[in-house]
Amino acid sequence: MINLETPRKHRALVDQAHQVAMNMLRPISRKYDRAEHEYPKELDMLAAMIDGLSESGASEGAGAAGVRRDEGEPDRGPSRNGANLASVLSVAEMCWGDVGLLLSMPRQGLGNSAIASVASDEQLERLRGTWAAMAITEPGIGSDSANITTTARKDGDEYVLNGEKIFVTSGERADSVVVWATLDRSLGRAAIKSFVVTKGTPGMRVERLEHKLGIRASDTAVIIFEDCRVPAENLLGTPDVDVKQGFAGAMATFDNTRPLVAAMAIGCARAALDLTRELLADAGVVVDYDRPAQTQSAAAATFLRLESDWEGARLLTLQAAWMADNREPNSLEASMAKAKAGRVGSDVTLSCVELAGAVGYSEGELLEKWARDSKILDIFEGTQQIQQLIVARRLLGLSSAQLQ
Repeated sequence: MINLETPRKHRALVDQAHQVAMNMLRPISRKYDRAEHEYPKELDMLAAMIDGLSESGASEGAGAAGVRRDEGEPDRGPSRNGANLASVLSVAEMCWGDVGLLLSMPRQGLGNSAIASVASDEQLERLRGTWAAMAITEPGIGSDSANITTTARKDGDEYVLNGEKIFVTSGERADSVVVWATLDRSLGRAAIKSFVVTKGTPGMRVERLEHKLGIRASDTAVIIFEDCRVPAENLLGTPDVDVKQGFAGAMATFDNTRPLVAAMAIGCARAALDLTRELLADAGVVVDYDRPAQTQSAAAATFLRLESDWEGARLLTLQAAWMADNREPNSLEASMAKAKAGRVGSDVTLSCVELAGAVGYSEGELLEKWARDSKILDIFEGTQQIQQLIVARRLLGLSSAQLQ
């Protein structure tokens, strides 16, 4: 029988994450939304605490960097609730507090998840403790990661990187950046590899920081690479180009990070639903879970629809994470979760602003901020449209060339 409750082994972690979100992130949420590009110093202590929990083993998968797919055949024994599930549960709780602040937390970047996804054991040990941003998007490329133009040329014991990356989350603050580049453009997506470039490496520079609609606590950078030399051992995974395998090695990163982004959307949407329920109750609107929606007020019926959509997104996200923990291929489910949660997050937060009226639109409450923050979660790590395309290809058994 399927059990949809939070696994007992993760309940303490989820409770801790919720307390942090409520007592540490919510109180400074508006402050750093207004002070764009100012680093939230309060996060240093929190990041140190998460590091301590992770190193002690007391909280498996604490934070976004906890994601790691075990190698091997699918586990046919008892179901496992491991680091992937723990990560999405804790990330959702933290984003109930503030998405931008979570993205600003040291050593919890999407680049850290990329390292955890594809790095060798030696690289994992050597890169332990780094705060890694992830640089994929380029001008004119957008969500089509397979057409990356940033090049990596082998020169002795180094790779020489040239290109431009945009919309790099924590690109200025992070200790290093995971850069996606191609070893040979003529070989297509199979030649795309990821490289860890340490901050301060000659030839790498932050060109500018972007001003954004939401997640304003998080810095988003444009980074230029001009003859930037990276040690060969900083290429994540294997340097071999396997044309038959294609893009699978690089895409393994997305299989783990997309459920995390879905979890961010779930947490932000849950925050909006919780506050809206309170505001509706204060206005005399009762949401009755024992009566059909069509027999209740329009506001109550809308709220019930939003909650049901949210629950569907949540279950898809938990499924994708659980499959990773149990060594089952989850590319389809990761894209489904990202597509559903991204769309639901935007729909829920904007609808909650509408339900709350003037209160939702003003800065007196955080509803308008959550609506702004949630939109990026439907865009980065692959837009809504790209996720639907990936899902269609996998369901129909078609290649990217056959279905564009």
